[in-house]
Amino acid sequence: MELFTPELGLIFWMFLSFAVLFIVLWKFAWPVIIKGIDGRADLIDKGVEYAQNAKEQLDHAREEADKYIADARRQQAEMLREADRMKTQIIEEARGAAQKEAQKVMDAAKVSIEQARKEAEQNFRNEVSSFALDIASKVVRNRLADDKAQTKLVNTLLDEIENKN
Repeated sequence: MELFTPELGLIFWMFLSFAVLFIVLWKFAWPVIIKGIDGRADLIDKGVEYAQNAKEQLDHAREEADKYIADARRQQAEMLREADRMKTQIIEEARGAAQKEAQKVMDAAKVSIEQARKEAEQNFRNEVSSFALDIASKVVRNRLADDKAQTKLVNTLLDEIENKN
């Protein structure tokens, strides 16, 4: 049973090595992690800003489409006064051009909004998985903080190894 009962010197050196490792991580790794998280937050903010810009462009495109449609209707009324026989042909051309232009602008805006949404969604998933890993590592560290939990874990692992053999 001496194998499972650590001596005072072993506990001291384990604690000392843990303290040194903790200080090194605190000094060097933690600022890098924080910088990475801040970078991701900036990226998400840029994605949101990009989506807002795309929405503004879509609204502007709708206004332009409304202007095109209004122009087409005004031209229609003028053409009706000028010549009744050319009415159908000119109306179809104006409407077709306005609808094609409006459809092109709306399609381009929809594509850009969808891309921005996918980028923001991917960034959000990356952030959530990073936070989940951090939380899981902290929970595991806290669970194994006392000797009883460590002993129980070691005994369980040894039992599993014996059962496999």
